[in-house]
Amino acid sequence: MTTPTFGFLGPPGTFTQEALLQVVDPESAELIYYPTVEEVILAVEGHEVAQGMVPIENSVEGTVNATIDALGFETDGLCIQREVILPVRLHLLGRTGTTIEEINEVYSMPHATAQCRRWLRTHLPKATIIAANSTAEAAGRVAYEKSSAAAIGPNLAAQLFALEVIARDVTDHPEAETRFVVVGHEPAPRSGRDKTSLVVFISVDRPGALLEILTEFANRDINLTKLESRPTKRVLGEYCFFIDLEGHLDDAIVAEAIGVLDPKVAKLKLLGSYPRAVGRLDAERLARRARAAKARAGTE
Repeated sequence: MTTPTFGFLGPPGTFTQEALLQVVDPESAELIYYPTVEEVILAVEGHEVAQGMVPIENSVEGTVNATIDALGFETDGLCIQREVILPVRLHLLGRTGTTIEEINEVYSMPHATAQCRRWLRTHLPKATIIAANSTAEAAGRVAYEKSSAAAIGPNLAAQLFALEVIARDVTDHPEAETRFVVVGHEPAPRSGRDKTSLVVFISVDRPGALLEILTEFANRDINLTKLESRPTKRVLGEYCFFIDLEGHLDDAIVAEAIGVLDPKVAKLKLLGSYPRAVGRLDAERLARRARAAKARAGTE
């Protein structure tokens, strides 16, 4: 039997690896890391690995543009197969014995340091912030290259690089979460609680063009969980729309909406239908619905 292969944003010790370990048993699969999001996705497209895990959205900093751009513009034939939502716990990591007073440089990926701006401004106002491709790369640089520096990263990075946690939970938003997606070549089957992602390119930039797109979903009571514009990379001022909606392509109502919409736009690219993960916001919505249902039952 062939061992399944999974690519992820590395090196080992990243949040992406943590997310991957929630869905893959490392004892029964080969995990291969790549230094950038684009390289993970292109490795899947080129069949270097069967599937890949990449970050796609953060509750504080928003969309990971490298991911949606690679899926929307640089690849064909790939689809999102599932999503994982991971709480973000970031710590200040340094070599054993390093004190916060000794730190003059802080390494991490921009999405991570952006979530710690207030903490860094308060506790390390004179430190230089240096970008890395991942939190694990940042930890590695501190471990092997920079004795008077620190990294911002997760516990896993501290463990793998034998670093000490100098300060815990340095994020400005302790409730922050990051959404990761698994990409592959085979579409995910309908689960009954799904999400569909797609990209829509409008034919002509005109008043009401976006409204016409949204109306097709609203008329069918399809909830959109995300709507974001991105440059098409062709002409200044030309944009396309990345949309996440509730439901699966195999749901009749979703298929109908997309079928009606497709001839009205210049291009519609499906990025996949996949099971929805339960994040903090979803959990709160489910709890509210459960309370409302209980209250209705009590009045009947």
